[in-house]
Amino acid sequence: MADTFDLILKNGTVHTPGGSERTDVGVRAGRIAAIGTGLGDAAETIDCTGLDVLPGCIDSQVHFREPGLEHKEDLESGSRAAVLGGVTAVFEMPNTNPNTDSEERIRDKLARAHHRMWCDHAFYVGATADNAEELKRLERIPGTAGVKIFMGASTGSLLVDDDDALSRVLASGWRRVAIHAEDETRMNARKDLRVEGDPSSHPVWRDDESAMIATRRIIDLARKARRRIHILHVTTPAELEYIGQNKDIATCEVTPQHLTLAAEDAYPRLGTYAQMNPPIRSASHRHGLWHWLNQGVPDVLGSDHAPHTKEEKAKPYPASPSGMPGVQTLVPLLLNHVAEGRLTLRRFIELTSSGPQRVFGLVGKGRIALGYDADFTVVDLKKQWTVGSEWLASRCDWSPFEGMELTGKAVGTIVRGHRVMWEDTLANAAIGEPVRFEATEFA
Repeated sequence: MADTFDLILKNGTVHTPGGSERTDVGVRAGRIAAIGTGLGDAAETIDCTGLDVLPGCIDSQVHFREPGLEHKEDLESGSRAAVLGGVTAVFEMPNTNPNTDSEERIRDKLARAHHRMWCDHAFYVGATADNAEELKRLERIPGTAGVKIFMGASTGSLLVDDDDALSRVLASGWRRVAIHAEDETRMNARKDLRVEGDPSSHPVWRDDESAMIATRRIIDLARKARRRIHILHVTTPAELEYIGQNKDIATCEVTPQHLTLAAEDAYPRLGTYAQMNPPIRSASHRHGLWHWLNQGVPDVLGSDHAPHTKEEKAKPYPASPSGMPGVQTLVPLLLNHVAEGRLTLRRFIELTSSGPQRVFGLVGKGRIALGYDADFTVVDLKKQWTVGSEWLASRCDWSPFEGMELTGKAVGTIVRGHRVMWEDTLANAAIGEPVRFEATEFA
């Protein structure tokens, strides 16, 4: 007698750890129950003919601004943008108001997110000089993605910039620590290089050396503490080369923005809308990032989704805030790079699914395999379309990629067997749950 499933995805090109083939996937109780043809009956069947079924894409760096900054974004609107773009899980950052730096504030975020966020989720704990000794306990709370350190000031007030405090943070706990690596001392000394009204001076102020000094410092301190680290949004080829020599202790991330935009075009065209930390740099930097990406150095691709309102962005530089939305455009931008031959689909999957699973120790996510969560990003690799304002869901209501013609788009987002988005239409209700980690499940 044939099995009965809750959901079957039929006739798609399914990408498993063993390769890709046209086949079916059966889902039962939120998990992958079978892969193959002739699976039997299902309560729901989705015809994926002509489509590619990828493991659910995980965006391991987003800023959804709740609590305290909901006029820019909140957990509901940010996660809605995520699933409309094909993202099935996100890790959200702690620079909110108040900062997410205590057990009470972590549990508050988890309560706010439950079945209000459209995708699965986890929350970083913000490191401070004051909570350093508490971090070893806070990082073990289920639903936490680990600890985040800001070595250089960005949006919000979280900052740990001296070696003594950094060492105390690294000594407290054992999970991989996420790092914003820009050197605060160097940037403070260079503030007079900012040109009023000229955002193209942003990468002059926050220069390559600001990033490289911080990356060298944190890798040295991590070695002394014997603590694994994850360096976020790397923007310089020199950093990637150096991280590549230290992969035993350091993993790293690059963003679609830095792989797609270049200073020579971005600042004249977008002005302060191109302003982010670390900055959009030159076309030669972008070329270098691609070189090291194709050498296998970056482990994950995160969007660094960091929205601000149009009114805030309209302030003259440097009064304008740094950051841009990106969670909804992460998948289509990368698929466009696949279409144009810069990126293989296999490497895309590695950077957005199996890479996050490996780096962060996720339970049940990151691959299409028996027993794993039924998370799928279903894509049309050939779809040609233009990023339009009507498609954007972020509360900030803009994107630096609006008007861009792309090839490749997410047709469907399926989270634990629930079809939360199909052909730009959302499900009736959000079903997001906390992501599970080996470090908290088996503590």
